[in-house]
Amino acid sequence: MREVRDVAESRTETKLLDRVREALRDVKDPEIPTLSLEELGMVRKIDVEGNHVSVRLLPTFVGCPAVELIRGMVAKRILEIEDVQDVEVTFVMDVAWTSDMITHGGRRKLSEFGIAPPPRQFSPKSAPSCPYCGAEDTNVVSLFGPTACRAVYYCKSCQQPFEGMKFV
Repeated sequence: MREVRDVAESRTETKLLDRVREALRDVKDPEIPTLSLEELGMVRKIDVEGNHVSVRLLPTFVGCPAVELIRGMVAKRILEIEDVQDVEVTFVMDVAWTSDMITHGGRRKLSEFGIAPPPRQFSPKSAPSCPYCGAEDTNVVSLFGPTACRAVYYCKSCQQPFEGMKFV
């Protein structure tokens, strides 16, 4: 009889895990509200045990000032899910977040938002293509953008300044 109950509990937990994953797609990065934490590659692990949910996230930068805000946003959203009674959100650093973790869809959304996605490979002499006109004739204005993960560039073609995610 215990084995049947274990199978039923496992199915219930799997359904809850699916709902948690779906809910996390709603949690947007506070600095780039067009991207979810999942699209940024910040979701490291989700565990469901009964009605308890544990989410492990990777910070994009160790000193990210939005960590506590993100923790609260994730906890709030998951607690909105029926059957969730308790949630634990932790930031882990067992692996370092890299810009390669941004999904293909996330890279597309960054560009649509006006932020050049990070290059696939680092080159100190290259600047990203302009997210507005697609021109490659761009240069860096400042390696220090509005956040630690972005730099400011200038497009010589359309003459627009733009931000770009740094390669990490």
